[in-house]
Amino acid sequence: MLNSNSVPEAISKRLLKRRLFYVCRDIERAIGLNLSQPNYYIISNYSEFSAKLAQQHSNIILIKEKEQLDTGELLAHSQTKNIIKKDDFVLVFKNNALIEAQCKKNNWKLLNPDPKLADKVESKISQVKWLGSLAKYLPPHKIDVCGNIQWTSKPFILQFNHSHTGSGTFFIDSEKKLNDLKSKFAKRDVRITDFVRGPVFTNNNAVWGNKILTGNISYQITGLPPFTDNKFATIGNDWALPHKILSKKQILEYKRIATEIGKKLKKDGWKGLYGVDIIVDEKSKQVYLLEINARQPASTTCESLLQKLNKKLDISTFEAHLAGLLGVKPGKYKLAEIFDGAQIVQRVIEKSDNTQAAKIKSTDLINVVKYSNTAPGSDLIRWQFSKGLMKEHNVLKV
Repeated sequence: MLNSNSVPEAISKRLLKRRLFYVCRDIERAIGLNLSQPNYYIISNYSEFSAKLAQQHSNIILIKEKEQLDTGELLAHSQTKNIIKKDDFVLVFKNNALIEAQCKKNNWKLLNPDPKLADKVESKISQVKWLGSLAKYLPPHKIDVCGNIQWTSKPFILQFNHSHTGSGTFFIDSEKKLNDLKSKFAKRDVRITDFVRGPVFTNNNAVWGNKILTGNISYQITGLPPFTDNKFATIGNDWALPHKILSKKQILEYKRIATEIGKKLKKDGWKGLYGVDIIVDEKSKQVYLLEINARQPASTTCESLLQKLNKKLDISTFEAHLAGLLGVKPGKYKLAEIFDGAQIVQRVIEKSDNTQAAKIKSTDLINVVKYSNTAPGSDLIRWQFSKGLMKEHNVLKV
């Protein structure tokens, strides 16, 4: 095993002459690295949580406006333009064409991969074509025009090309639901997929030079009230449960799928993190590819925190992300393994008391992140734990 400090040291060397600014709406996305890292800066919105961090770390710059700014607005802010200089590195949570244009205009070196590739990989219809032979890992599916879809008395999943945390994805279990969508979006392309009932899992992987690092598998906590009112919304992760309910064969199949996707991403020029979600059919036990996240997944920070708490000699997920993006030469590293820990998020919901989930109690609580978001479905509070939260699929311990 190589010296565990060599990756942070290699990152430091890359940042000797160029500062790195992680610009993000929610500061939690950027704190997966040691905040004492020289020449690593964070620009984010002012909030109760970010203000406490900024008091402890001078490299955190907060922008205070009447409303929370998204990443593009943060980059365009006069305060940001006065801080980031020509040729400085910029990193964002999720890249897009506007962000690329802003960085190019200001001569900032954006580290994130091509957003066109990310969009092609993540979008539900273009993804099938991009996967090519790997589309065999998806549940049975087809692509058609929405108006052509017929009800056959068998429930299915209907997805438009773009979706995020469940929006754009519809569980069709009646002819009325289908007809409502057909009347509104008759000419839009859709992907329809056989409905698979069973637990969903996710993992964070990294393309680092010529290497593909496959990460820890977490159970994806999905759709549980009162944390959300969206059946398909992801609200958390549990790193303990997979070791209890997945077989060795299923884990190997999962990692094979994640590795093959990583190789295809690398061939297309991808660098850094990507996430792979799978679902396990509760009857057949078949493993199916469910989703690809061509970006830093939302669970990265919590996973990295747990990796550091467990004092593993290997590198954290966030460190692998930065090393890949900065062009650090890959060595004989692997992502630090974890076998416990969890996080859960209260999302902003319209027809219920958003404080209900605050009743959650655990002696294993290690972090609480409060957000200033108000849009329905956005993050409100994030709890992070050193131990797992789930008793079994869809059943919390608490």
